[in-house]
Amino acid sequence: MIVAGIMSGTSADGVDVALARLTGRGLRTRFELIAHRGFPYPSAVRRAVLAAMNADAISVRELARLNFRLAQIYSECVAKTARAARVQCELIGCHGQTLYHQGQPAPYLGRPVACTWQTGSGSVLAQLSGVPVVSDFRPSDMAASGRGAPLVPFLDLLVFRHPRRGRIVLNLGGIANLTAIPAAATPEDVRAFDTGPGNMVIDALCEQLFHKPFDRAGRFAARGTVLDAPLWAALRQPFFRQRAPRTAGREEFGREFAAAFLQACGNAATQDVLATATRLTARSIAEAIQRLARQANYHDLFVSGGGTRNATLMMMLTAEVAPLGLTVQPTDAAGIPSQAKEALAFAVLAYQTWQRQPSNVPGATGAKRAVILGQVSYV
Repeated sequence: MIVAGIMSGTSADGVDVALARLTGRGLRTRFELIAHRGFPYPSAVRRAVLAAMNADAISVRELARLNFRLAQIYSECVAKTARAARVQCELIGCHGQTLYHQGQPAPYLGRPVACTWQTGSGSVLAQLSGVPVVSDFRPSDMAASGRGAPLVPFLDLLVFRHPRRGRIVLNLGGIANLTAIPAAATPEDVRAFDTGPGNMVIDALCEQLFHKPFDRAGRFAARGTVLDAPLWAALRQPFFRQRAPRTAGREEFGREFAAAFLQACGNAATQDVLATATRLTARSIAEAIQRLARQANYHDLFVSGGGTRNATLMMMLTAEVAPLGLTVQPTDAAGIPSQAKEALAFAVLAYQTWQRQPSNVPGATGAKRAVILGQVSYV
């Protein structure tokens, strides 16, 4: 079956599409990556998405329009990718654009509630594309007392499980998240969680200080010096003391965090601010990995996501984990292009749902049981 996976992450920079041919089921699933492409959001769309994320106030009209408009964009991206690859897509797995994610229950109207919201209508996408769509992946896991994230560990287990080597798979998106797979792991052995900011704080500060959407290749940060006091203050945030599994988003590391971080840097040079934010990402990941290393031996660190294109971030990360003896390499070395991995994951997850197979990893999300993810929109 040929399945398209669509991912638009917390960086809100655009849409990634992966096309894969899948066979088998469950942990015997096999796949062949056919093609993958990235599509930047039009600037007006990105502004609308960022304004809607974790917004204190926004009109229902705006949210409804964005829900339909993103489905149109997703449909166009899948069509262009399939046309270029000269294949006919049979199923789509669409993560959608996260506007709000609260993995931990909090009091609401007399009951504790955990909730999430990914926008981009699956029904509209199915009708525009002419093929069934699996969307809204996270709520089923949350209903089983999970945190609804991360969901990519199912793919990580398929690809990176090794009989003798413990492996950590890191994704550097807006938020950084990792999957820890001990040698000869079973699904019960896998642990996964968000480590904290990936590109999110770097991007926000770059936009504010340099009027650029991101620090291309880490060039601004490379010219700066890390400021110790604001770095240590940021690392004392309550999130970093939470036990795994844990999830994060713009609620923890969005515009409010970036503004406080900038204030803590005082009158420092702009390059120093960006260097410090970049070190925050690298250091918070390394500290999370260090805690994992106390429980099992890990040999390899595979990295994917947009952050792999930030040479300064990758250099800092490699230096931070060097004392742990980890070999750092992109997921490309295992045959998974780093920019395609998350979109590919949602193609694989959609295929599991179509096969009526569970695909959350309870050790990653904290769910009480394995569940079938998502809802299916038919044509």
